[in-house]
Amino acid sequence: MPGRSATSIVLAALLAAAVAVAFADSSIVVLALPDLYSEFDTTIPGISFVVTTYNLVVAVGAFLLLPFSSRFRPQRLAFAGLLVFGAASIGCAASDGLAMLIAFRAVQGFGAVLLLVASLPLLIALFGDTRRGIAVWTLAGTLGTALGPALGGALTEAFDWRAIFIAQAPVAFLALLATARRYRGELPTEARTNNAPPAPAANTALGLLFGALVGALFLGVLLLVAVWGLSPLAGAAVVSALPLGTIAARLVSPLVPARAATMSGAVLLALGLAGLALLPSTQLIYPALALALCGVGLGLAVPVLSDVSISVEHGLVHSGAWSIGARHIGLVAALVLVAPLLAWELERGGERATLAGTAVILDAPVPLTDKVPLALDLREEFEKTPRGQVPDLASAFADHVSEDAPSVAAMQESLLGAIEDVLTRSFRSSFALSALFALLALIPMLFVPYARRKNAA
Repeated sequence: MPGRSATSIVLAALLAAAVAVAFADSSIVVLALPDLYSEFDTTIPGISFVVTTYNLVVAVGAFLLLPFSSRFRPQRLAFAGLLVFGAASIGCAASDGLAMLIAFRAVQGFGAVLLLVASLPLLIALFGDTRRGIAVWTLAGTLGTALGPALGGALTEAFDWRAIFIAQAPVAFLALLATARRYRGELPTEARTNNAPPAPAANTALGLLFGALVGALFLGVLLLVAVWGLSPLAGAAVVSALPLGTIAARLVSPLVPARAATMSGAVLLALGLAGLALLPSTQLIYPALALALCGVGLGLAVPVLSDVSISVEHGLVHSGAWSIGARHIGLVAALVLVAPLLAWELERGGERATLAGTAVILDAPVPLTDKVPLALDLREEFEKTPRGQVPDLASAFADHVSEDAPSVAAMQESLLGAIEDVLTRSFRSSFALSALFALLALIPMLFVPYARRKNAA
C-alpha cells in the first residue's frame, strides 16, 4: 500500500491472521467433536459446551468491556488478549478431560474478546486508513468464521484434535509483534460523540445470521462425520464449500447494492440450510452445494452489516465490542436451542434406526442359521454405540461375510443405508430452526441505515 512501510504491512497481516483465528475458534473444533465425543465419553449437549463456552465468554466479555472501552490503550488490550489466547490454546491442547478443556476454552474466549475489540484501531493505524482497516478486520472475521471447520478438520485428520489448538499458539504469539510497534500518535482516539447503542438493527441482524450459521458450522459437520461416517479430512473437503462460497460472494458483492446484498444473503443462507434439511440422498455433492449456498449468503450479508456496525462516531472499540457481542450472542442462543433439540431427535431416531435395522435383517434373503448369530452381534453393537451415532457394522459383519455369502454383504449395505437415512432425517427440525434464524434477520435488515457504510471513513 502506498505510503506504508513493508514492516507495517507485515504486522497488519500477522494481526489480521490472529483476528481470523479468533473468529474461526467459534467453530474450528466442530469436525473434531466426534473424536472428543468418544474420547471423553460424553453426550451431545455435553460436547456442545466446547463450542458454546467459547462463544458465550466472547459475547459476555464484549458487553462487559463496553463501559471501559475508552479507558484502555488498544496496544495493551491487544497484547493481553494475544498472550491469554495463545497460552489458553496450549492449555486446551494439554487437556486430559472435558471439564479441563471447557475451562481453557473459557480462558481462550476471554483472550479472544480482548484481541478482537482492540485489533480494529491497531489495523487502522497500521494501514493508515480507516476504511481499509475496517475492511481488513471485517474480511478476517468473515473468512475466519467460514474457514474454521475445514481448517480444524484438516488438522484433526493430519494429527489429532489437539493439533487444532497447538497451531493457534504461534499465530497469537507472532501477532504480539504488532503490539510492540511504536505508533507515535497514529492510533485513532476513542472519543465518542454518541453514547447510544451503535447500529442496533445491523447488530441484531448479525446476531440472527450467526445463529443461523450454527446449522452450517455445527449441525452440517456433525451430520457428515458422526452419522455419514466421513473422516475429518473428507468432512473438511465437503465443508470447504462454505468458505469457497464466501470468497465467491466477496468477489461480486461490490457490484450489489447494500440492502440487496444483505437481504439476498439472508435468503440464500436460509435456502442452504433448507437444502441440508431436505438432502435427497447421502451423495456428498448435495451437502456441498447446500453449504456453498450458505457461504454465498454469508459472504453477501455479513461484511455489509459489519461495516455498518462499526462507527467512528460511537468509538471504534466501543462499536466493535457491540458488533462482536451481537454475533456471538446469536451463536450461543442458537446452540442453546439446537443442541437439546438435536439430542432429543437423535434419541428418537436411534429407536427408529433399531426398528429399521431389524426389518432389514428379517427381510434379507439370508438363511436363518446366518441371521441369528448376525442379529446377536448386531444387537451387541447397537447397545454399546451412543445414541445418535452409526454403529460399527463392519465389526459385526466381519465374521459373517465371505465370498460364498454375497447376500450377507448386500444386507450389510442395506442396513447401513437404512440407519443413515433415519438418523439423517433426525437433523431436519434443527436445520429448520437454523433457517428460521436467517429469515428472522430480514426484519431488522429493513431498518439498517446503509448510508453509514459509505461514510464509515
